[in-house]
Amino acid sequence: MQILTNKLEFPSVETANHYGMVAVGGDLSTERLLLAYKSGIFPWYSEQEPIVWYSPDPRMVLFPEKLKVSKSMRQVLKKEVFKITFNEAFEEVIASCKTVDRTAQGETGTWITDKMKEAYVKLHKLGIAKSVEVWKNNKIVGGLYGLEINDIFCGESMFSDVSNASKIAFIHLVKDHNYKLIDCQVYNNHLSSLGAEEISRKKFLEYL
Repeated sequence: MQILTNKLEFPSVETANHYGMVAVGGDLSTERLLLAYKSGIFPWYSEQEPIVWYSPDPRMVLFPEKLKVSKSMRQVLKKEVFKITFNEAFEEVIASCKTVDRTAQGETGTWITDKMKEAYVKLHKLGIAKSVEVWKNNKIVGGLYGLEINDIFCGESMFSDVSNASKIAFIHLVKDHNYKLIDCQVYNNHLSSLGAEEISRKKFLEYL
């Protein structure tokens, strides 16, 4: 696994270890982040740790035409209890993703460090990082954010303060845009229930 310097480069993803770790170090500059995502690589680390860059194999993705919306979820969507917006409150969404309690999923802490938050807000101001907001009674109760790379949405994180809010955000992300692919990075049951599946890293890079 390579240790990055100030030089703007990444090693081949084929050098990733069993966990998908490609490199350590570097920075979260706009240029490096864009190079990473266009290379099928993303940062994932915790506070007090060096930046760790990943390119897992297999890769969790959703093909929009394979989106699964359960009967109960269709009923929730029909009721129109929630208001959906895009890119209206990016900073609030990433802040909520940073602080949401994930202990129920067996996770502790957050991988969204202050520096990472700052870097993605900068990408948002450049029109590259996008958000979906789910509102109820004029309050954001769920949402997600990620990067738009050509016609692929690279999802980063989501949160839900009320039941189904993050699923609603994800469904609207898929249905209201013409993305070729939604990158979900690594397997989780939540996204699998919505139709996401694992494909090889090689195949994912071909889509990129």
